[in-house]
Amino acid sequence: MPDLIGVAKDLIQATDDADAQRIPAAVREYIERVTFATSDEIIAMLRKVLEDDWMALAPWARNLAYRLACLQRPDDPRLLREAAADLLSFGPDWDDYAEQLKAQADEVTK
Repeated sequence: MPDLIGVAKDLIQATDDADAQRIPAAVREYIERVTFATSDEIIAMLRKVLEDDWMALAPWARNLAYRLACLQRPDDPRLLREAAADLLSFGPDWDDYAEQLKAQADEVTK
């Protein structure tokens, strides 16, 4: 079974290729793997795929991964701020959530 980074790269490749037959399986595999991944696995995956190509991973996949990692580490101000910055990168729809994460990070550091 591929690790989370491999699954994320498979998702990226399937969507890049616009392969209608591969996309559902890649999405399902990504969701299943990220759902049960540890925060360390999620963070490692995000940092690796974003380093390779910052725009390659779809915003919904990034949002899900950051959300799950933040739920596992609600007292990690660095992660909360990283997730907030990522949300702010994709338009005003997520700004309220980003501000909540920044406020949570500020509260943790008090």
